[in-house]
Amino acid sequence: MGSRILRTLLTVAGASTLWLFLAHNPSSAASPESAQIVIRDFMFQPMSLTVKAGSTVTWTNADDEPHAVVSDANVFRSGAIDTNETFSFKFETPGTYHFSCSLHPRMVGTVVVQ
Repeated sequence: MGSRILRTLLTVAGASTLWLFLAHNPSSAASPESAQIVIRDFMFQPMSLTVKAGSTVTWTNADDEPHAVVSDANVFRSGAIDTNETFSFKFETPGTYHFSCSLHPRMVGTVVVQ
């Protein structure tokens, strides 16, 4: 009976680890409808994201400091995004969109729309 309990605990632990990994590691390839960029440790994660035209990208601030997302070409601009708040933008036109945090200009990223 002891080995059965151990196998069950290991299975649960493995499934939990997989769920945590997937939940906290956004993919660089996104579905055509929505994608996530997490702001953590003064970085955009992922720094580069590829989506299909018509997709909505949502930035979520996981830092304790506010951030603001702005495209280099002024296509989109958020207000200050506080901890656990989000900003979303729907990308209709294919192209490469470079963005940064207007409060911390060394934070940069790219969205490629196909």
